[in-house]
Amino acid sequence: MEPANILTSTAESMNRIFRIACCLALMPLVLSGVASAQVFKQNAGDAPRPAAIIPLHEDISLLSGALLERKFQQAIDAGAQVIIFDINSPGGRLDVSFKLMDMVLDAKDIETVAVIEKDAISGGSLLALACDKILIRPDARIGDSGAIVMGEDGAWRYADAKSRSVLAQKVRDTAAATGRPQALAEKLVDKDLIVYSSTHRKTGERRYISDREWASMEDVDQWDQGKPVREAGKEMFFTVNGTRAVELGMADHLINNRDEIANILNVQSPIPEFKRTSMDTVIWLLNTPVVCFLLIVIGLAALAIELSAPGVGVGGLVSVLCFSLFFWSRFLGGTSGWLEVILFLLGLIFIGCELFVMPGFGIPGLLGILFTMGSLVMASQRISLGDMNTEAWSSVGTNLLTVMGAFLGFIVVLVVMSQTIGSIPGLGRLTLTPPPLEPLTADSLASGGSTVAALNRQPLWQRVNIGDRGITDSPLRPSGRIRIETDVADATTEGDFVESGVDVTVIDVRGSLIVVRRSSQLM
Repeated sequence: MEPANILTSTAESMNRIFRIACCLALMPLVLSGVASAQVFKQNAGDAPRPAAIIPLHEDISLLSGALLERKFQQAIDAGAQVIIFDINSPGGRLDVSFKLMDMVLDAKDIETVAVIEKDAISGGSLLALACDKILIRPDARIGDSGAIVMGEDGAWRYADAKSRSVLAQKVRDTAAATGRPQALAEKLVDKDLIVYSSTHRKTGERRYISDREWASMEDVDQWDQGKPVREAGKEMFFTVNGTRAVELGMADHLINNRDEIANILNVQSPIPEFKRTSMDTVIWLLNTPVVCFLLIVIGLAALAIELSAPGVGVGGLVSVLCFSLFFWSRFLGGTSGWLEVILFLLGLIFIGCELFVMPGFGIPGLLGILFTMGSLVMASQRISLGDMNTEAWSSVGTNLLTVMGAFLGFIVVLVVMSQTIGSIPGLGRLTLTPPPLEPLTADSLASGGSTVAALNRQPLWQRVNIGDRGITDSPLRPSGRIRIETDVADATTEGDFVESGVDVTVIDVRGSLIVVRRSSQLM
């Protein structure tokens, strides 16, 4: 080889060695930069997230379900990325449980967590099943979610096959969405299933398979059927404690106290809790049967006072307040909507037509009573004719009795008020009292004034005669006040509405009740 070629080859070799050495020297710096970027990214992802705790420490009812939905939305609006349900509930209404499950499953970009420190039974366990994670104390319990209904004899029984089928599919779909064993989830609601712990012969995969799944599997020959799960045998609903729930994959973590929750979930501490407020307590009180009964009775009685003493306004304001509180509390309680309010107003309009437009008792009055009572019953319970069962009909009957009892109580109050309203402080001004009597003196007796004084001592209804004419001192709707000469008395029409300042004629006196008619109608 020529010297020039040797030098060229040597130079290229040295250049190649130099470049390799430079790469090796820079490699630690490159790796360090990549590692730093990964660490930075990991640290950024590990930043504690904002969270919120929503307690559920009661039965699942229409009212508690509506309250939980509002708290859930409030937590989202407050910026919580992790919403924790503190569940200690024996369950309750199945339709409300389904609604809460859908609420949790449909939540986007929100991690939902169920924390069970005592019991999550029936609907409580269904809500926990829908959450992304379940944290449970070792001695807490979860399960027993079978659907039961009240029979005609008042006893609770296992639901029919139709209801069980819908519930079973619901929990299987929920378990699939949250990554939990579907067979064990179905066993929560079906006592007739038997669940086995099975192993795949080739892959060694372990899986819980029910006897019904086993009978329908196409690759059953590739699985070894193990022993039944002790808590998932025949004639029992799947129910386990916390330790066992984690072992079987139905729960994610065991906890011993609440202090561990923030570390496990990587959330900010302390975790704010959305507890029941004073307004929530007021709504709950307004939805109780006793308060419901009182609101209806007082509202109707105040309405009657307004109609019998026009122009005062106090009765109308009290009536509006009572029925506004009734429907407002039902709105927030999840049982009422605008349909019930419209029916109630239509009922009042029909009753008004019966009193002021078409005297007597006819179809408008009957429709008004039916619409009014029906709206109050409908507002007390969410009614779905397709899902009505014995328990639902029993609840409708209870609400109907409450409303009917309130109407009967209203009649009793009217009778009592008609006898005593004049002596009640503050209400006496709603009735008319006779003018003060002229005292008897010697001069009046000597001048024959005894007869006049005696007449002055008699109320107007004892002195008035059929055919006497007067003028309306207030609108008659159909009751109100009339003035005959200088005396004022309560009066009523035959059902017609008469404006104030109209000439009327007495056509009948029924005890203390003066019945009048427009004078123009008698000509």
